[in-house]
Amino acid sequence: MVKERARILVVGGGYVGMYTALRLQRKLKGELRRGEVDITIVTPDPYMTYQPFLPEAAAGSISPRHVVVPLRRVLDRCHVVIGEVTSIDHGMRTAAVTTLANAEAGEAAELLGYDELVLAPGSVSRTLPIPGLAEYGIGFKTVEEAIGLRNHVIEQMDIASSTRDPAIRDAALTFVFVGGGYAGVEALGELEDMARYTARYYHNLRPEDMKWILVEATDRILPEVGPEMGRYTVTQLRRRNIQVLLGTRLESCADRVAVLSDGQRFPTRTLVWTAGVKPHPLLEATDLPRTDRGRLRCTAQLTVDGTEHAWAAGDAAAVPDVTADEPGTETAPNAQHAVRQAKVLGDNIVHTLRGEPLETYAHAYVGSVASLGLHKGVAQVYGRKLKGYPAWFMHRVYHLSRVPTFNRKARVLAEWTLAGLFKREIVSLGSLEHPRAEFELAAGGKPPHSPSDDPKGSS
Repeated sequence: MVKERARILVVGGGYVGMYTALRLQRKLKGELRRGEVDITIVTPDPYMTYQPFLPEAAAGSISPRHVVVPLRRVLDRCHVVIGEVTSIDHGMRTAAVTTLANAEAGEAAELLGYDELVLAPGSVSRTLPIPGLAEYGIGFKTVEEAIGLRNHVIEQMDIASSTRDPAIRDAALTFVFVGGGYAGVEALGELEDMARYTARYYHNLRPEDMKWILVEATDRILPEVGPEMGRYTVTQLRRRNIQVLLGTRLESCADRVAVLSDGQRFPTRTLVWTAGVKPHPLLEATDLPRTDRGRLRCTAQLTVDGTEHAWAAGDAAAVPDVTADEPGTETAPNAQHAVRQAKVLGDNIVHTLRGEPLETYAHAYVGSVASLGLHKGVAQVYGRKLKGYPAWFMHRVYHLSRVPTFNRKARVLAEWTLAGLFKREIVSLGSLEHPRAEFELAAGGKPPHSPSDDPKGSS
């Protein structure tokens, strides 16, 4: 058993961070009660976001509160610190942590000591130096971005419905998505489905008036579901009058005009960027070994290679895939591996504290499922290919089984059931993003001097 008090620091509250802490909390219940172990989680947000549900949250099928899991409720035996780790000195076993209180008081980062380190900061959007992208691009990695995008799309329909200027109307009804992976395709499919339904409540808008464009730099989309299902997805999207442009790159979006590498130009007020992710910048501020792609070099036991008392998994870790036929293959940075790696990682930390041999992470990829809107989807599971309603149903069943806690499962299932009985909600609540705007104006605050500065709207 544990001989002395062990301090375990978990950096990140995503899939790996939450599930690892949850596993440790269950396995070390006695040690935690006796004060022999201390578990601290440092995370920027007090919740874990279940990202596969972001497209449905954007489409209004799920409440945003039910896409996230409150960490303090789930990890009731751990210390949850809302803040960011800015650097790590593993040689000294210290991490520099900045919290909201530090920032407000103008104080320097605090040094937090540890004995065992779990690095799971996840990833951030991989952007390119494209003119106008920082000013006008919209991401799709957080629940705030998903709900903001929903509000924005409905707001653009309001703008188009209330103007007689054909240029403004065309730009408002043109929606460009860059990136043909899961995030881009599912977000586009769900939002197009939602907007098509919403258009029936506008007297002067038709679904055919809207342009939905998917831009992908490679020659295929959804590579996870295989070439055949990828081609099927392209066909289905094009049947819905969605332009799928393969082998095409975004060159510029300055002045709200999307300029593509094939010469096409689309004036648009909506450009969603989902073209991949990159390792979290925190990894550069550590003294731990990294690969050429910036991820932590790890072993199959989920330890950082050549380093004691340091562990990693998920998007931040390059974990060898022991089930692959080709040597040197790494596990894909996705939720399927992250959740399973967290379980093994938690068990191995317990084994280390108790002087037991470590387990090896081995999981063969079983397949993928993707939603393309209500009752539409594609899937490839255990070699079997599914299309349409069966794939969509499997997508919902799989993710319902994977979302953490019974509380969230019950709430999501209840919302799906109610959504099947009643009509969709078509309300835009863009003012939620700036709740003090109305009071500021009433109190004599400076009114916005241009539509783009309007604090009450998402645009």
